[in-house]
Amino acid sequence: MKKSGKKSMKYRKRMTEMPEKGYDRYTVQMTQPAKRDLAEITRYIARNNPQTALKITDRIEAKINALDHFPERGAYIPQLLEENIKEYRQIIESPWKIIYKIDDEIVRILAIIDSRRNLKDILIEKLLK
Repeated sequence: MKKSGKKSMKYRKRMTEMPEKGYDRYTVQMTQPAKRDLAEITRYIARNNPQTALKITDRIEAKINALDHFPERGAYIPQLLEENIKEYRQIIESPWKIIYKIDDEIVRILAIIDSRRNLKDILIEKLLK
């Protein structure tokens, strides 16, 4: 019993001694269009299965909230790279793509798009207006 307690204490000590470098927190903000996208997804799924709609909404929101650490991990958007546009990134909560932009210490969620649709047209319409 004592052994596991010591191990646990060592782990906790290591975690508290971890350097802050590389662990900067960003502020994550959802734009109004992204909020509308999420509401539309939720409403559409809820027509047939309200519980599934809530689960999916929770998964998408968790993925978005996780961007407060290391938002650069998201990939550039291939459809925009074709146009040499590198200011937008995406993370995926399949089949949805969460499109965002990093502005200094703020991660702005711009759109949540069903990847089964024609992404290039949607992205150009939503992001380049």
